[in-house]
Order: sequence, then C-alpha cells, then structure tokens
Amino acid sequence: MQMMFKSKKLVLSLVTSLALVSTSLVAKDIYATVNGENITKDEIAVVLRNPQVDFDTLPKNTQDMVINQLVEKKLLTDKAIASGIEKNAGFTAALEKIKKDLALEIWMQEEFKKISVTDAQMKAYYTLNESKFQTDEKLNARHIVVETEKEAKDIIKTLKSAKNVEEKFIELAKKLSTGPMAKNGGSLGEFSPKQMVPEFSQAAMALKKGEYSKTPVKTQFGYHVIYLESKVPSKKLSFDDVKLKIKQVLVQEEFRTAIKKVVAKLKENAKIDIK
Repeated sequence: MQMMFKSKKLVLSLVTSLALVSTSLVAKDIYATVNGENITKDEIAVVLRNPQVDFDTLPKNTQDMVINQLVEKKLLTDKAIASGIEKNAGFTAALEKIKKDLALEIWMQEEFKKISVTDAQMKAYYTLNESKFQTDEKLNARHIVVETEKEAKDIIKTLKSAKNVEEKFIELAKKLSTGPMAKNGGSLGEFSPKQMVPEFSQAAMALKKGEYSKTPVKTQFGYHVIYLESKVPSKKLSFDDVKLKIKQVLVQEEFRTAIKKVVAKLKENAKIDIK
C-alpha cells in the first residue's frame, strides 16, 4: 500500500500540467513565448519548486536563467515531437505506464475528496486523546558546567554566600564554565525539557524560579550547576486550537481504511499469481 500512496515525480508533473491547461491566463502571467507558445507564471513556479519564492522579486539574472531554462525545454520538446518520437515503441510503452500511474493518482485524489468527518467525530477523538494536545513545559535557565564534582561543589558553596545569586551565577559562568554558553553567562534561553539530556531536565524541572541546584548534576558533558530563571507550565490546548489538525488525522485514517476495503474487495475477485 505504501507504494500506492507514493507520488511519482513524472506523474505529479503531468498533474501540474493538467492544472496549468485549465488555468485562465492573464497578460501579467505570461513571461515569454516560444514559437507562439506561452511561458507562464505557473510553469515558472514548477521550476522553482518552492511556493514561498516570488519569481518577481528574484534578481534579474536569476529570472533570466529560469526563463531561459523553460525556453530551451520548449525548443527541445518541439524538436523531439517533430522527430517522430511519439511513434517510438519505447515512447508508446512509457506513455501507457504514465497513463496508468496518472489514472491511479487522479482516482486517488477524487476518492480522497469524498472523505469527510463530522464535528462529533473530531470531538470524540479530542476527548480520547487529550494527553496528546498539551504544550510542552518551557524552562528558561542558566548553567555552569565543569569537569569535576569538586569544582561544581565549590561553585555551589560560593553561591550560598552570594548577596545576589543571579549576578554571581552569571559571573561564575563566564569565568569557570567550560560550555559554549559561558560567554552569555551560561544562558540556555527557553527550552523544552525534551531537548536536554534526562539528568539535566529532571534537575532543572525540580527547581523553582530563582533557585539553583544544591548538588552537582552529572551528565555526559560534565558536572552542572543550574539556575532556573523562569518556568512556563504545560498547557492543555482547546478543541478549537487543534480542530484542523484532528480533521487532517481523521480524514487520512478514513481514507486509508476506505482504500484497504477497496483493495480487499478487488483481491477477492482478482486472479493473482505471485511468482
């Protein structure tokens, strides 16, 4: 089934071409002509392969390169057709395969359009999967990492007698930390506990705002002293926040189920001989 869902570049190219034919053109969408055939904005978009790129804002030399690429393609295509290549046996065989692949692709698209899910289905999915719809807890912390446990304990001892713990922590981080964040006073910025090694995350999550670790935290990188600047707890996302995502999940599931049923029925009536 995975192969059935895998879109082939050639098939997608043909689907795109069909879409281009059905698109009504205006003068501003035509960038050149080759023997009377238009080079359109949609064709350029296919070459760029990035919907975020606006062709009109590209440098002039880049625009010329893209248009020239399409000009050459049209000229070579015309030459290929004029050569009688369409009568070539290889061309005919390839065209038949493309037609079958394209038929499957278009049929799949049409079947997918038939799938719909109700609000009741989406709300039921939300209720059953509430634990999935949570934002990650966010921490904002600094750390000092050193090579030995004794160094870390000495830093903690110094912090205990500090009048302003945060200022002293930043000072010690810049002076003693071996980590890449030393120059920033050990600042790690905001991060999810999932982004850090477990030992570090567990120790950081156990702290309250303005607290520092009272014992060294050992990880594969050395011994850490952690200072927690702030903590944003995990938040439950509302149904409206995730409704679109749920719809996409359910439509995909319904589509896969529908296709499996079709395949099962076809297999019942098919003569299949696997060598």
